[in-house]
Amino acid sequence: MIGRDDASGAFAALYADSRGVSRLYEMNFVEGLWKIWRAAPGFHQRFAGRIISDGKRIEACWEKSEDGSSWERDFDLIYAKCE
Repeated sequence: MIGRDDASGAFAALYADSRGVSRLYEMNFVEGLWKIWRAAPGFHQRFAGRIISDGKRIEACWEKSEDGSSWERDFDLIYAKCE
């Protein structure tokens, strides 16, 4: 679920799955770059996705960190518009 606070303009994404895991992420979208991040003790995460010039794809990756300063790539992904 993605939402926007009308007072601050800040975006947030709520994640939940069948394992009972739920997480709240901060999010922004500036100049074609979509960012999502979460700072939680022992498990920081961040996402960066760039809209490709034709507007039909977003190339992105997720990264993770135990301490919030040493990051490792978790996985890459591509969102593609279906027609």
